[in-house]
Amino acid sequence: MRWGEVSKAGTKIRIISVPPGEAPPWVREKWVGLELPLTRWVSPKKFLGFGAVSGPRTCLAQLWAAFMGRAERIYGFPVDANRAVEILEVASPEAASWWRENAPELILPKRYLIFHAEVCEIISK
Repeated sequence: MRWGEVSKAGTKIRIISVPPGEAPPWVREKWVGLELPLTRWVSPKKFLGFGAVSGPRTCLAQLWAAFMGRAERIYGFPVDANRAVEILEVASPEAASWWRENAPELILPKRYLIFHAEVCEIISK
C-alpha cells in the first residue's frame, strides 16, 4: 500500500528502522518490528513536534514554542501514545518503563507520538 492511499479501519504501521528522537538509542531500537495502529490518518502528514526529553511539557508551552519557531517539522504518522507504549511494553518492558519515567506527560490519553514516515511501512489487515 502506498502512503497516499486511504484504507479501511485496521490500518497499522510497522516500524522498519530505528526512529530518530531524543530517547536513548536502546529505547528507540525497541520500536523496530512493532505494529502500531493508526487512529487518525492512513497517510503521513506534516506536523510540528518537540523532543521527548527537551520539549515543552504543557500544551500552552508547546503552542508558545511553536509560535516562537522552536518546533521541529516532521512528516510522519501520529500514533496514540498510550497505546503505542502498551504495545512496546510487550516487546520490551524496560523501554516502556523509560517512556513512563522520562516522558509521562507525552503518553497521556489524547496524546500522540509521531513516527517519521521514512521509518514506517503501512500494513493493513
